[in-house]
Amino acid sequence: MGLKTAAFAGDRLEKLRNSGMVSRSRMKLWMIRATTSVLLWTCLVQLTALSETWGPRVLKGWPSCFSQESAASAAVALDVHSSSELAARVLPPKRVYKNNGYLMVSCNGGLNQMRAAICDMVAIARYLNVTLVVPELDKTSFWNDPSEFQDIFDVDHLFTSLRDEVRILKELPPRVKRRVEKGMFYTMPPVSWSDISYYNNQILPLIQKYKVVHLNRTDSRLANNDQPMELQRLRCRVNFSALKFTPQIEELGRKVIRILRQNGPFIVLHLRYEMDMLAFSGCTQGCNTEEVEELTRMRYAYPWWKEKIIDSDMKRKEGLCPLTPEETALTLRALDIDPNIQIYIAAGEIYGGERRLSSLTSFYPNLVRKETLLEPSDLRFFQNHSSQMAALDYLVSLESDIFVPTYDGNMAKVVEGHRRYLGYKKTILLDRRMLVDLIDKYNFGSLNWDEFSAAVKDAHNLRMGNPSKRLVIPDRPKEEDYFYANPWECLQPLNEDERLPLDSI
Repeated sequence: MGLKTAAFAGDRLEKLRNSGMVSRSRMKLWMIRATTSVLLWTCLVQLTALSETWGPRVLKGWPSCFSQESAASAAVALDVHSSSELAARVLPPKRVYKNNGYLMVSCNGGLNQMRAAICDMVAIARYLNVTLVVPELDKTSFWNDPSEFQDIFDVDHLFTSLRDEVRILKELPPRVKRRVEKGMFYTMPPVSWSDISYYNNQILPLIQKYKVVHLNRTDSRLANNDQPMELQRLRCRVNFSALKFTPQIEELGRKVIRILRQNGPFIVLHLRYEMDMLAFSGCTQGCNTEEVEELTRMRYAYPWWKEKIIDSDMKRKEGLCPLTPEETALTLRALDIDPNIQIYIAAGEIYGGERRLSSLTSFYPNLVRKETLLEPSDLRFFQNHSSQMAALDYLVSLESDIFVPTYDGNMAKVVEGHRRYLGYKKTILLDRRMLVDLIDKYNFGSLNWDEFSAAVKDAHNLRMGNPSKRLVIPDRPKEEDYFYANPWECLQPLNEDERLPLDSI
């Protein structure tokens, strides 16, 4: 019995000794693992810190771990992540409000008419506390452009930059969309030149009743003047900040500007001598009989162009016609515009082609267009998309040293206002009524060249886009100054010594 007990005790002691050795081994292994984990974690933290400074260069130095493709992908991912973090930091706080319903809008007209309308509709949606659906662009006008909103404007930028003002959706929520598909909504054209009280008193009750209201016309539907200052400034914010073109359009615009800048300063001439404008306005100065007939047929072909019988000579004398290329050439010469300067024509196809441009090119041989500056491959996705082509002209017009519109259409007005916002960049606002009178006197010999030139300069010395208030005509809003041409509520005044006179051209 004693021997068995001693043997048992010895076995137990041996087991305990072995168990202690195993425990020490496990403890040592655990310590090694813990130390290794700490070292790896420290290395990872250091690499992360380095990557923030060196970025993809660190990854490209490890070819055994990353191929060129994966390194590039990692670099892009890093850039996107950094950009997302930056965007998240600067996003304005989302405005929370009780949604009164949904506003759908169908814009009409060309690019710049629709641009102004979009700004108006955003401001209206904000003041009615409704949700705006991304506007539908006009695809049935003379230009017949099939572009969607997202083909021209940066939708995501619009959403994020205005999130503190109004909710904007790409499309209606599914439940509401089904209601619209069943015809359960209200559609109408709002009254032109209405102030915000009209939308509060007339449109808002309809939205609350039907949940969805569709405004099927948007041109000039919000008054120029006597609106709340906050509303006016929101219109500016949308136009100058939130409403950006797509990255593709912006990049191609920068390319055109770089090409122009390589050769020095340049003027943008918005030569609105295009077939649609001449047919619409009835202005046929300088056209032959066949061209006059063609333009007349076109005017009658569009039922929404209400004015059919037009006295071209009378309209011209009243200053209601775009200047012809010949009249434009005389005007630029009279203003002492350098004949060697680059002149970029921001327009579609000039009616009459090279024949009508010959007088302009004879005095200003450095006449260029986007089609002559860019390769055909650059414009292949823009062909037959007039609004996208107009967007390129818009960007170049903003950056030009001088902007000269020959007619006060929508592009001329909106660019004028945007250039004022950018620091009252020089825009020569031609007095067409006075000019055609002076040109006729010069052509008939009543004025010699020096007299003609002096008169033209004198007439335009204060028409350089300098600070001013809009002309207000309460009972005739169509004849008063357009809000987007001179949004003075959003502009900083210039000091007297900052105002450029005519002779600084």
